[in-house]
Amino acid sequence: MNGDDIDPDVREFVRRVSQRFAEVLGDGATDLASQRAAAEIVRAPWREGGPMMAATEQRLVGPSKVRVRIHRPAAGKMLPALVYLHGGGWTTFSLDTHDRLMREYAGRAGCAVVGIDYSLSPEARFPRALEEIGEVLGWLMSDGAEAGLDSTRIAIGGDSAGANLSIASMIRARDRGEPLTRGMILNYGAFDEEVRGSHARYSSANYMLEAAEMDAFWRNYRGEDRSDDPLARPLLADLTGLPPAFLCIAECDILADENHEMARGLELAGVPVVAKVYRGATHSFLEAVSISALADQALQDSADWLREQLCS
Repeated sequence: MNGDDIDPDVREFVRRVSQRFAEVLGDGATDLASQRAAAEIVRAPWREGGPMMAATEQRLVGPSKVRVRIHRPAAGKMLPALVYLHGGGWTTFSLDTHDRLMREYAGRAGCAVVGIDYSLSPEARFPRALEEIGEVLGWLMSDGAEAGLDSTRIAIGGDSAGANLSIASMIRARDRGEPLTRGMILNYGAFDEEVRGSHARYSSANYMLEAAEMDAFWRNYRGEDRSDDPLARPLLADLTGLPPAFLCIAECDILADENHEMARGLELAGVPVVAKVYRGATHSFLEAVSISALADQALQDSADWLREQLCS
């Protein structure tokens, strides 16, 4: 497919990102260090602008001293919080590449956003990131008030690999009898390794994410392990008893089919679900909010839902 079905603004985002990657990696360097450095450069313009914060701080929390970035849209009061987990195939991207997305949620939902700088793969493979996220959630529940965060009003969310980590963290917490959050925002999540029809339909540079790239991400995250561990492949998990979920599904995304399956699975498990399909959207389209009305709408939809979960 040639990308004619992509929203024009999103298509322009994909074009600019792809062109810039080609410029930065002009010699064709494919080593991981070069890819990570390029990702920071290419994503830099897209993290600029957006809501101004009353305060932003960095902390090291939990036994492993996990770095978190806390954005506060308002000062001087106890705030509910969204724990946000950036995408990047568990391998690339950072708190910096996703800084605007976190500030968008803070500004739109009126909550603090706690971004977690979880360890990347393949240096720290599954389940290391989940363990670090669990430490941060434990800190929020026990000591969040000291940081001005209301531990009774916490949600979790993320995009792509971050959506995987979000729901897997709640499955892990449920199975351990630990507190759950009030909700989950799951933006075009990577929920299973199995190849589906949407991989064939949208595996092209025109659509941002390709099947071979996604397979490499899974291998980075899990090595050669292809077992059905539900904490790695949450689409295979028992989904009962999980928090309410908002799924942002990009129509033109190789991961679209597994996102539809996740929405159905959560509904069948009795979990309250809002699943919205954004026509003409590709993987990563939320990062195009500075030029895309579609991304703006998707962010507002999920932020409005988040506010309801945290303020009810």
